[in-house]
Amino acid sequence: MVLRCTWIWCSLFAAVTLCAAENESPVNSNQNCSSDVKSQFIERVSSDLKRVAECDWSPQQAATLLLTLRNVTELLNDRQKECHIEKPPLCPTPEVPENGGLGCVTVGKRYFCKPMCNHGFDFTFLRRSLLFNECSEQTHNRWNTQYIGGNKLAVCQESALQISGRTSAYFPENQDCLMTKSQLKEAFIKGLITELQSLGIQGKPGTACLICG
Repeated sequence: MVLRCTWIWCSLFAAVTLCAAENESPVNSNQNCSSDVKSQFIERVSSDLKRVAECDWSPQQAATLLLTLRNVTELLNDRQKECHIEKPPLCPTPEVPENGGLGCVTVGKRYFCKPMCNHGFDFTFLRRSLLFNECSEQTHNRWNTQYIGGNKLAVCQESALQISGRTSAYFPENQDCLMTKSQLKEAFIKGLITELQSLGIQGKPGTACLICG
């Protein structure tokens, strides 16, 4: 048991080291860390995390472990919020709502983002008639948001009911934004584009991404 717990500790420490290295120098890190290596690493760490509860950590070790996990979370959260999308250069980067996310896609020189809330959260404003927000020359390179100025498109607040937006504007129960991005991203992006086209938006879709708050 002691050896197993020591191995778990080393794996988590390696996760911090890997994330920090990529955060400081993504180019050099990608040269030394292939996609296969990263996939194997994720599987190993995921397996180790499931056994964390089996270890008899001291209060100090537990605190150190929590700090390590927090550092990993902060680094990875910054990385997953990156959206390599060819948006109009004058359009500001949209603010991602906490407790939800943004599904974004470009069509020509138009940039569309669909705010979504996780289960148990709802929008502070009614959005049934505003499924996507847009930023383009047609909107004077500003987001057509319900918030005055800036790049805030939506706010997801805790709520027992989800009635302010359309049904598709909410992630299902037990499948929040991060889980969708991790396991169902391709299907989500396909649905996002189909939904945008159903609104009469003409043109070939460009790059698309899902960003979680």
